[in-house]
Amino acid sequence: MVGVALWVGAAGCATSEAAPTTEEVPAEAPSVDGPTQNALGTADAPTVLASATAPPVPSATVTASADVEAPPPPPCAPEMVHIGRYCIDKYEAHLITVDPDGVVRQHPHHLRPPQDRWYAAHSAPDVMPQAYISRKEAAGACERAGKRLCRWLEWRRACQGRTWRRYPYAHGGRRGVCNTGRKHLLHELFEKEKPWGYEEHFNSPLLSLTEGYLAPSGAFEGCVSEDGVHDMNGNLHEWVSTTVTDDFIERMENEDVERVDQPWQVGNGMFLGGFYSTTNQHGPGCFYTTVAHEPTYHDYSTGFRCCADAVKPDKAN
Repeated sequence: MVGVALWVGAAGCATSEAAPTTEEVPAEAPSVDGPTQNALGTADAPTVLASATAPPVPSATVTASADVEAPPPPPCAPEMVHIGRYCIDKYEAHLITVDPDGVVRQHPHHLRPPQDRWYAAHSAPDVMPQAYISRKEAAGACERAGKRLCRWLEWRRACQGRTWRRYPYAHGGRRGVCNTGRKHLLHELFEKEKPWGYEEHFNSPLLSLTEGYLAPSGAFEGCVSEDGVHDMNGNLHEWVSTTVTDDFIERMENEDVERVDQPWQVGNGMFLGGFYSTTNQHGPGCFYTTVAHEPTYHDYSTGFRCCADAVKPDKAN
């Protein structure tokens, strides 16, 4: 059990003290579906998962002569959405692992990220997303996929769309469109075991194995932004790379939304969007922001998705 003082906030997550890291930046349309789980070579070989999910080269291109120019690379990987200068995964991430013998596997979503093998982020529909992950681990998983953790403003733009909606799907919220507002599962499973422990309760695999709570990616078909990004409200909280500062807290306080007070300190990480047992405790829809946890924190509600810089068209010719 982790030696930190725990409390349960309105969002139902354990809170402890902090630890640092830094950044922030700003950031536009359609996308394509899903990655395939090709062999990635040995555990040492793969550093970019994107190479395993790249679309196949059209047969016509293979026979082209040296005089024919190759088509420009697409701005984003096929499992991502292109928004201005960046790309964002269409779906919340799950983890892919590579065994020492080179076998690629999907990591069980109800278990912590593996400490004894290579793993990376992957994004696809109809897959249970990875919970129990810290910001530090999520950032590493994105990096090994050839991507990065999204910045706060990138995440918010992808959620709110071009017209800056409050919810991914509309300006007003509608019950049942996204995976939110479910009973507090910690209470349902462990009410008689209080006080709750960080490892044995907040990180219990049972929380992600209980049916009717966490849903596969894209299962709530209406919970999609105007750019085609799914599940940005509810299902799992999503870590971003931006770190809590005094200026960020002032910016939050100036937003025209109500939030329950939460403890915070400079250097904390933040996760957005809420999870399946939240409503609007820390803000409605795309505005839902939790700032009470250090970057090494993880529990059954914490997930993520990745972003990447869009490939710029070659203007040399």
